[in-house]
Amino acid sequence: MNNITIYDVAREANVSMATVSRVVNGNPNVKPTTRKKVLATIERLGYRPNAVARGLASKKTTTVGAIIPDISSIFFAELARGIEDIATMYKYNMILSNSDQNEEKEIQLINTMLEKQVDGIIFMGGNISDQHVQQFKSSSVPVVLAATYDENNEIPSVNIDYEQAAYEATQFLIEQNKSAPAFVSGLEETHINQLKYKGYARAINEAGLSVNESLIVKGDYSYNSGIEAINQLLDENEKPAAVFVASDEMALGVIHGIQDKGYRVPEDIEVFGFDNTRLATMVRPTLSTIVQPMYDIGAVAMRLLTKYMNKEEVQEQRVVLPHRIEKRNSTN
Repeated sequence: MNNITIYDVAREANVSMATVSRVVNGNPNVKPTTRKKVLATIERLGYRPNAVARGLASKKTTTVGAIIPDISSIFFAELARGIEDIATMYKYNMILSNSDQNEEKEIQLINTMLEKQVDGIIFMGGNISDQHVQQFKSSSVPVVLAATYDENNEIPSVNIDYEQAAYEATQFLIEQNKSAPAFVSGLEETHINQLKYKGYARAINEAGLSVNESLIVKGDYSYNSGIEAINQLLDENEKPAAVFVASDEMALGVIHGIQDKGYRVPEDIEVFGFDNTRLATMVRPTLSTIVQPMYDIGAVAMRLLTKYMNKEEVQEQRVVLPHRIEKRNSTN
């Protein structure tokens, strides 16, 4: 029963295998009476078309691969949701893989996806190295980057303007406090973190202030690294008036670390995040942050990929979506 083949359907319906194939693939060149007879036979026999076999015949598997650093991250989960929804709309299945932001694993996953004959790949990662670019360029299928920055703009991508967003956040805190905020950054080797640092430094310099390196502490985007970062800042420096944090999850750690030291947010220290994940409204006080439209980045990246897969015209291979400041209760 489980091994019903296209041959069995053709024999039972008294038609050719080519006719069954046309019905299964929705080809309009089949008489309505024949289509009805074939569909009834498929249902009666419980035939399920083999997606891999269909893919080999059509050179398409209607499957896309998505490589993501950490599916347990709220940020990437929201992105993946945007990808999935548009993939479903365009009738693609999705293979999702965790890379743990490990370059060796990322390259291995790209190869695995290509071996599985996916029709396209959406890649999310920290850094795009020369090895990544080489891999993407030699790929037999299109690749689109989502919330991932390629400084040479060689690979199609969907992002926000991270430098400008960090500049606006820092400028907002300077205007509030007339002093330079501290900065809890992400992993320093990633291009996106470097852009956030550039925006932070530009706002401070334009305000006629100077960047104090002792007020910059590195985290890794996790909640615990936020707690460790604020402890280091408060132990080694005078209390800053404000802290700009490179992700919402780290910002929660910063808020709790400040409160654990007996200070109040925002009365003693203001805190400003980045991303606008749902964590921003779950913490008390609620978090002022940069709105990065994660779902939209995923959705637009998937739509861009469908254009490449279907050989549609692409007017802009580097898409920059709008961001904005969302002021809540962690700032005055």
